[in-house]
Amino acid sequence: MSQAISVRLDEAALKALSRLEANGLSRSEAIRTALVQAADRLRSRQALAEEVAALESDEADRAEMLAVADLMERLRAAG
Repeated sequence: MSQAISVRLDEAALKALSRLEANGLSRSEAIRTALVQAADRLRSRQALAEEVAALESDEADRAEMLAVADLMERLRAAG
C-alpha cells in the first residue's frame, strides 16, 4: 500500500531531484528510488562495520594477519 507524504527540500535536494527527473524519472519514482538506495547503502555500511568488528575481535584471525604482514615485510626486505 502506498502512502503519500510531504517533504520540504533544500536547494541541494531540489537540484538532485531535478537531475533525476532529467533522466526520465517522475518525482515520485526519483524520491522512492533515492530512499531505497540510501537505506541499502546504510545497511551495507552497517553490515561491513559488523564484519570488521567481528574480525577485530577474532584473536586467531588477528594473529594470522600479523604473521602474514610479518612474512610480507621480510620478503620485501630480502628482495
